[in-house]
Amino acid sequence: MESRRPTPGVLLLTALFVTAGAFHFVTPRVFDQIVPAWVPLPARTATLLSGAAELLGGLGLLHPATRPAARWALLALLLAVFPANVNMAQHPQQFGLPGWALWARLPLQPLLMWAVWRAGRTRRP
Repeated sequence: MESRRPTPGVLLLTALFVTAGAFHFVTPRVFDQIVPAWVPLPARTATLLSGAAELLGGLGLLHPATRPAARWALLALLLAVFPANVNMAQHPQQFGLPGWALWARLPLQPLLMWAVWRAGRTRRP
């Protein structure tokens, strides 16, 4: 039977996603600017939806019963927002950030996806 207690890695991912999700609501303008023009939603709607998904996914990792669903939801979210991260790297002047830093963070996305994959798996005794 799987332990009901989340591992330190799960707690770290939960903190990361809950914090990031909360910032979507606290400072939505920052995230609105990141939404590429081709997204078929108003930027604010995309910001709030992605923030809610981060909050719910992060919290979902805490309990074994919701962990697998949270895993898939967070993986889908990370795939969905990756084009926005590429867009930021291609247009760093729009965001006031160094281009090298925006490009350097792109390889971190697969690492984060790997961490979510591992955190959300069902463990057998």
